[in-house]
Amino acid sequence: MATTQNKDYYATLGVKKTATAEEIRKAFRKAARKYHPDVNPNDKKAEEKFKEISEANDVLSDEKKRKIYDQVGFYSDQIDPATAEAYARQQSAGGQPPVDFGGFDFSGFQGGPGFSGSRSSQQTEGNSAGWGSFKDIFSGIFSGAQQPQRPRGPEPGTDLEYQATVDFWTAIRGGQARIQVNRQETCPTCHGQASTGGAMQCPECNGTGQVTQMGGRMKFNIPCPGCNGTGHTSKACPTCHGEGVVTKTETVDFRIKAGTRDGQRIRLQGKGNAGINGGPAGDLFLIVRTGTHPVFTRVGDDIHLTVPVTIAEASLGAKVDVPTIDGRAQLKIPPGTQSGQKLRMRERGVENAQQPGKRGDEIVTVEVVVPTLNDERSREIMRELAKLNAQDPRTALFDKL
Repeated sequence: MATTQNKDYYATLGVKKTATAEEIRKAFRKAARKYHPDVNPNDKKAEEKFKEISEANDVLSDEKKRKIYDQVGFYSDQIDPATAEAYARQQSAGGQPPVDFGGFDFSGFQGGPGFSGSRSSQQTEGNSAGWGSFKDIFSGIFSGAQQPQRPRGPEPGTDLEYQATVDFWTAIRGGQARIQVNRQETCPTCHGQASTGGAMQCPECNGTGQVTQMGGRMKFNIPCPGCNGTGHTSKACPTCHGEGVVTKTETVDFRIKAGTRDGQRIRLQGKGNAGINGGPAGDLFLIVRTGTHPVFTRVGDDIHLTVPVTIAEASLGAKVDVPTIDGRAQLKIPPGTQSGQKLRMRERGVENAQQPGKRGDEIVTVEVVVPTLNDERSREIMRELAKLNAQDPRTALFDKL
């Protein structure tokens, strides 16, 4: 099958590229009268010429087809306007399309009459499936769908985030803690360069930086995937397998400030994953989880606890010893204190990590303990007490009904 070059439809109709739609229409009518088969019976050359001007008119008389033809250099129904626009932008910017159209037979493709050497409908129907691969490849190349090359300059390492559990007292008083993390470190063999030895000629493209890909009867020159179009490659480091980093488990020591709260975030600069090609390391972020205590419950900077008192202490009032995070302290129980009542001990809580010197409070919940009466004398005293204080504590409850 003979090969053809892209056709110049303007030359076929004898008009300039700036010709108006009316000028194109007049040129076609003039040429059609000259080469029409009815005017030239049994004249094969005139018949071929008539087909050429008809093909040219079909494309140039249609505004959308003409635009695609002007942008790409030929027309096919398989080329969408967006693809043609991308190709035109690439050309205007001085870029070279990774496609070689020269010396190929376009007649084997279904592209409508605007495609060089179009077939009849009977011929194209059988091969319409072949157009799919051409359309996909062509669109991918001119729409910028090629995969971006991996940056060759320094790349910063990624950040890491871990949860670090510290005990109750370390979070309150501050101190040192440690955690094991898995992080990427610079490869000791290639020192982060991802390769060993000097550059060598790429075996896939033989140093040209391009490889040929076939799409139907068309040849596409694309950047070599083996060397990213540079023509040279290096031997991947056997230790890191070309990554430039290796994963290691490391014990990291860190400081806990006094008053650190549960959920607080600590940043350790440069303790994240190592950078590539000399890039800076990322950071390590620790989410602090504080431990619990059997007596104290921490809420923010306040300390909560429950303290049991006797009936006599709650009724008459008293001073009782209670535990605090700083040791023993006296708490005044007012007369008539009820079970469940909360008493505040100011500035007996935790020091604020962000505002040193400022402390929370200790909130004491009073729990009145009812004694077990094991002798008759105690029971008699309790009955006498009940007679002297005959109020019904449930009266207010029924009054609300």
